[in-house]
Amino acid sequence: MTLDCKQLAADLERLLKLRNPVFGMKLYERADDMLMISKLRQPKAVHTLDQLVAQTARLGWTVGVTADDLVGAQCRSVVGLGRAKDDEWRSGRAMAGVWFATVEDATAHQAAMHCVDDGRYEALAISPLASGRLDPPDIALFYATPGAMMYVINGLQWSGYRRFDWSVVGESACADSWGRALRTREPSLSIPCYAERRYGGVQDDEMLMAAPPEHLARAVAGMQALAANGLRYPVPPYGIQQDVRDGMAASYPGRSAP
Repeated sequence: MTLDCKQLAADLERLLKLRNPVFGMKLYERADDMLMISKLRQPKAVHTLDQLVAQTARLGWTVGVTADDLVGAQCRSVVGLGRAKDDEWRSGRAMAGVWFATVEDATAHQAAMHCVDDGRYEALAISPLASGRLDPPDIALFYATPGAMMYVINGLQWSGYRRFDWSVVGESACADSWGRALRTREPSLSIPCYAERRYGGVQDDEMLMAAPPEHLARAVAGMQALAANGLRYPVPPYGIQQDVRDGMAASYPGRSAP
C-alpha cells in the first residue's frame, strides 16, 4: 500500500497545530539522481546542514546538497555524505576546549553520535512533504512544542505499545534526530542543539521529531483515536484548584464527584 505523504503532512499539521510544514529527507547514492528533482535549489555558498534544513522548514524550499556544499566533516558525517569520518573527525579535536574539557571527552562525543554509514551516498535532498518531490522520503521531520511531541508519542503508543528511549548527544544533536532516524529507521526525538538554534533558527519552544513516514502514519491513526476519546492537542487546562473528579470523569467513567 502506497503512503499518501501529502495527506500525512496535512494530518500532522492539523492535529498538532504546527507552525511550520512537515518536511522530508532523502539520500541518493548518485548525485545525478538528485538533480532530477523538480524545482531543486542548490546552495551558492557553504552552509551548515542546519541552515539548509531551515531553508526547507522555514521557507518551504526544496534543497539538494552534496558534501562540497557543507562546511565540514561534522555536518557531512551525520548523513554519510562523502568519507567524513577520518581519524581527525573521530578524535573530535576541533571541539576540545570549545564544547568539551579534553580531547578524550570530545572523542567520546564523536563515538556517541548516530551517523549514516560513511561514503555510501553522494547527495541529500530536503523538501516539504506536501510537495511530493521526494516520492517518498527516507524520513519525515517536523518541529513542534514539547506538548505536541508528547501527543505524537501517545499516538505511536496507542496500538502496539512500546517504551521509547532516546539519547541526548549534546552538541551535534542532529545526530539524535535525522542521523538516528536515517540510520535506524526508528522514530527519533531530539532537543535541538546550539548550532541548530544559531544557524538553523530553531526556537526555544521547539523540539524535532524525525521518523520514517510509515511510523508517523501510525502516530496519526493513534492521535485520531485519542481525539475521538476527547484527548486532543493543545490540551485545555482544567484549573489547578478545581475538584479534579469531574475533569477525570470526562475520560474515566465513575470518577465524577458525588
